[in-house]
Amino acid sequence: MIRLSTRVHGMLDYAAGALLVALPFVGGFGGGPQTWVPVGLGVALLLYSALTDYELGLVKRLPVPAHLWLDAVGGVLLAVSPWLFGFDSEVWLPHLLVGLFEVVSAIFTDTIPAYERRRAG
Repeated sequence: MIRLSTRVHGMLDYAAGALLVALPFVGGFGGGPQTWVPVGLGVALLLYSALTDYELGLVKRLPVPAHLWLDAVGGVLLAVSPWLFGFDSEVWLPHLLVGLFEVVSAIFTDTIPAYERRRAG
């Protein structure tokens, strides 16, 4: 099975967080939940990524499995948000695609950083 390293996952986290914050403004989503859902999830993703115990974490307090759980839950929320919050007639595809990407990347990421593997022998 193909697995993403935690290093690659970290790079994707910071890119996805920045994308989620910028996309509503670049894409002209307008105000309301179509904007604040991805912006809020993007800011949260950037924050908990900085706190994750992996190669690109700054503080290294949040275990990788907990991080991946947050990714999956956030991805599901983002993917269903157009229908949950009633803006599906305005915009839905970016929310669905990025949300599904978050879920898939959570499923296919190793739960142990490479430096932990080396330490364990």
